[in-house]
Amino acid sequence: MPTRSADDVRRELAALGQRIDAVDRPWNHQVEVLAVTKGFAPDVVGLAVDAGCSAIGENYAQELLTRVPVLDRLGDRRPTVYFIGHLQSNKVRQLAGIVDVWATVDRASLACEIAKRAPAARVLVQLNATGEAQKSGCAPDDAAALIDRCGEVGLVVEGVLAMGPTDGDASATRAAFEVARGIADEHGLDVVSLGMSGDLEVAVAAGSTQVRVGTALFGARPRR
Repeated sequence: MPTRSADDVRRELAALGQRIDAVDRPWNHQVEVLAVTKGFAPDVVGLAVDAGCSAIGENYAQELLTRVPVLDRLGDRRPTVYFIGHLQSNKVRQLAGIVDVWATVDRASLACEIAKRAPAARVLVQLNATGEAQKSGCAPDDAAALIDRCGEVGLVVEGVLAMGPTDGDASATRAAFEVARGIADEHGLDVVSLGMSGDLEVAVAAGSTQVRVGTALFGARPRR
């Protein structure tokens, strides 16, 4: 069971809103908080909705499947479900009909599989804006071709997703986020999903329209 109440999460959500509002935003853009429910019990989805979160992010296919009964019970209050983890093509069939936005499309073969299983699906193209070998995502130079391919197979590309460097270097983080924002602007994409609780301010200043936050809302994740 969640260790925090809906009131607790609501307070944390308000605190995140204050952090976001304190950042100078050249684009004067709105910033959505995506509640990352990875690692928590399924009931945390209902907790997030009760606290005012309209969207959740899930990293693992098998874990998302355990959320389905909760999502079904929420009915009209069901949040938008983003898949934000690395996705194997053979998992797409299981998740079609559950995922609303496939946020980590990083290769043409995955785009084609999503188009096959979920025609006209909403997607974000994942960028490896830091060049780190251990990170998923397409290279920035390959983004245009992947965005075009997604459109060719009938997917709706709404934006891009990227992560900062593993070492958390502020200047490298800013540079990576600015690359991602530039690609989104070049292609007229509205969603720029950058930043988590630790680099939220850098992400928002660089033009992020969505920050992905888990433990700052729900507390420490239970041990697996």
